[in-house]
Amino acid sequence: MTSAAADSNTQQRAPDLAVDFSRFAANLDATGLDDTVVKAVKTNIVDTLSCALAGSSAKAIAEVSGMVREWAGAPQADMFVFGGKFPAHHAAWINGGMSHARDYDDTHDGAILHAGVTAVPAAIAAAQLRGGVSGVDLIAAVAAGLEITCRLGVAIQVDIVESGFIYTSLLGYFGATAAAGRALGLNEEQMLNAFGIVYSSVAGNHQVTRDASLMKRLQPGLAAQAAVVAVQLAQRGIRGAQHVFEGADGFFRVYLHDRVDTDVARRDLGQRFELLNLSYKPYPCCRDTHAAVDAVLRARARCPRPASDIETIRVGVTAPGYQMVCVPEAVRLAPRTIVEAQFSIPYTVASAWIDGTLGMGQFSDEGLQRSDVLALAARVQPYVDEEIDREWSRFVTPAIVIVQFRDGETIEERVDYPKGHPRNAMSDAEFAAKTIDCATFAAAALSADTAARLIETAHRLETLADSAELLKIMTPS
Repeated sequence: MTSAAADSNTQQRAPDLAVDFSRFAANLDATGLDDTVVKAVKTNIVDTLSCALAGSSAKAIAEVSGMVREWAGAPQADMFVFGGKFPAHHAAWINGGMSHARDYDDTHDGAILHAGVTAVPAAIAAAQLRGGVSGVDLIAAVAAGLEITCRLGVAIQVDIVESGFIYTSLLGYFGATAAAGRALGLNEEQMLNAFGIVYSSVAGNHQVTRDASLMKRLQPGLAAQAAVVAVQLAQRGIRGAQHVFEGADGFFRVYLHDRVDTDVARRDLGQRFELLNLSYKPYPCCRDTHAAVDAVLRARARCPRPASDIETIRVGVTAPGYQMVCVPEAVRLAPRTIVEAQFSIPYTVASAWIDGTLGMGQFSDEGLQRSDVLALAARVQPYVDEEIDREWSRFVTPAIVIVQFRDGETIEERVDYPKGHPRNAMSDAEFAAKTIDCATFAAAALSADTAARLIETAHRLETLADSAELLKIMTPS
């Protein structure tokens, strides 16, 4: 038997993972979900939309929103913050971009990806395209998208630095397709075709992070955009690839060298929800800096001495974490752009020690010019800690921070689970404060009670006859 024939027989005996995902996404009913899952999905929707409010004023978003306005077209879905209705796939692109622009959005600390920035904008755009989608159905759509992205992420056995891909967008194409397809009401066959169609578009590279490109914040929007196109094509009867993940030229071989545990992706699908393991960010920067920031804030609370007293701050992290936020050394010690600063342990640690907090103000053109922060950042010395790397390499990095003062005093702190992880969760008050902070950075003048209304409306989302009520909060009245 030829290898091609053997492969064909194998495919016939074992349906592709896309079949399982299609069945799950098309049939997911939010009324049957556990309350903890529903709450987690609503939390993700609020957090993603909050991040979009802040992201609307970030660099590159005005340019993209301008392009969307120039293109115009069918008035199908709302552009967040700026207002106006546009073709659903274009709305998904700009809304996804602004949701990720501040790097303030959710993270799965084991999968090392953001899930909401592809699933939520795609689900909302598709729901508006369909019209009259209830809050319950929006919850189901977002749950499907989050779960598929997260499951793929934890199943992958190759680190993003080694692979060269950013999994947020790479896997988000499939999560966004599940979300948009469920919102649009696709059946199982149509959903399978949609996964096969979107496979033709899947992308998302890590080089944009290394080069501090503004495409870092736009890639998830491209995933949401492609997903909304894919589900519409599938609805019109276009047949996509069928063996999307495990075929001879499927996603797992072509993109990930078959270093994927498919059993992890399949196990207890629909019974156990990986989305419950999503973390939420208290700081608007790369998640790989957060344990170091938490540790230095603890050290500062123990010994609140001025930065001028500090000789060095040593920060131990994993090897992948070091590659992500510590090199090139010259760039991380003295970042010139906001993206460079968001991916710099020296900058974030120095800012946290000097200001006692870390917020969007530090990630601004003005913040990058602060001589006190840059002077301390130059004395931050990241390194790969062998024990942490051995035990945590496929995870958002923990951090050991050792502060050496000029008079010889030394203090040390270690953080394994940074703030926002399910084991170190943000409180409702902290979430509310984040939403309020995000709303103050919106590019358009929104009502003073925007944050409160967003939280309140999402809290009762399952009671909404039309989920579009959320959009009234996200645009100027």
